[in-house]
Amino acid sequence: MPRPRRTLISLEDTAYYHCCSRVVRRAFLCGYDKYTGKDYDHRRDWVEKQILKLTEVFSIDVAAYAVMSNHLHLVLHVDVGQVNAWSDRDVVLQWHKLFNGTGLTQKFAKGEVIEEYAVAQLKHLIATYRSRLSDISWFMRCLNEPIARQANLEDNCTGHFWEGRFKSQALLDEAAVLACMAYVELNPIRAQIASTPEQSDFTSIKLRVKAALLGEQPKSLLSFVGNERANQPKGIAFSLQDYLVLVDETGRAIRDDKRGAIDSKASDILDRLNIPTANWIKIVTEFGQLFHGPVGTLQEFSHYCEHLNKRRRHFSSSCRYIPTS
Repeated sequence: MPRPRRTLISLEDTAYYHCCSRVVRRAFLCGYDKYTGKDYDHRRDWVEKQILKLTEVFSIDVAAYAVMSNHLHLVLHVDVGQVNAWSDRDVVLQWHKLFNGTGLTQKFAKGEVIEEYAVAQLKHLIATYRSRLSDISWFMRCLNEPIARQANLEDNCTGHFWEGRFKSQALLDEAAVLACMAYVELNPIRAQIASTPEQSDFTSIKLRVKAALLGEQPKSLLSFVGNERANQPKGIAFSLQDYLVLVDETGRAIRDDKRGAIDSKASDILDRLNIPTANWIKIVTEFGQLFHGPVGTLQEFSHYCEHLNKRRRHFSSSCRYIPTS
C-alpha cells in the first residue's frame, strides 16, 4: 500500500528530492503521436514555463529538470530556512501569486486593519501557507494541475492526465544529488531526442549552458557555488564548469556514435565523489532501474530510515553503487 508522502520526506537528512510524473491514457506531452496524428511539442513549453514560474513562488529550488514525451523529471531542493525567514506579509504575497487566498488574506495583503476576532484565523491561514510553500507535494500539485487542465481542454476530454502519484526519492548525499541531476539532464540523449546536452530542449542543462556563455548562472535554478568554504552561499558545492564538462563527457560515453570515455578533466569531480568511472556511467544510465527508493551511502540510508521510523530497509542493496567518501 502506498505510504503517505510525508513519511518519505526527512528534511533532517536531506533537502534534495528527485520527483517524476508520468502521463496516463497513452498521452503525449510533446512530439508526434502516431496514434492521433498530432504534434504535442508545444506542451513541453507549458511545463517548462510552469516549473520556472513556481521557483518564484515556492521556497523550493529547482536543481535540474527534463521534460520528456510522456513524463518529466525534477531535482528539487527544499529551503526551509528561507520560508521561515519570510514575514507574514511575504508569505501571503507569495501565496497570492498562485491563489486568490481569502477575503481576510486579501485584506491583510493590502495593509488594511484586521479586526481582533479575525487575528487568530489569519495567523492559522499564514501558518498553513508557510507550510505549503516549502511542501514538495504542493509544488508538484501546482505544476501538474494546470498542465492537466490545459491538455484536457485541448483534447476536449476529462479525466486523469497524470498518474495519481508522482514518484519521490530522497537524495541523501552530494554523490546522489549529482548522479541524479546528470541522469535527469541526459534523459533526452538516452532517448535519442538530442545529440548533445546543450541541444536538449526543455532541460535545465540547456539553460545553464546558455547562461554560462554569458558568464552567468540562471536565476531560476539552484546555483553551483564552488567548493565548500566558510560562509558559503546557498547552492551546489561544485564548480559549474566541472559539472558541465562531466555531463558532456558522460553524454558522449553513453552514445554509440561518440567516443565512449570520460577524460581527466571530468574525472576530477568523480574522484571527489569517490565514484569509479564505470560506476558513474552505470548509475547515470540506469538510475531509474537501480534506485527505487532513497539514494545515498549505506550510512546515510540508515540514518534516513531511523528518522522516519522505518523498520524495514527496502532498497538498501542499491547503496553499494554510492561508495562512502
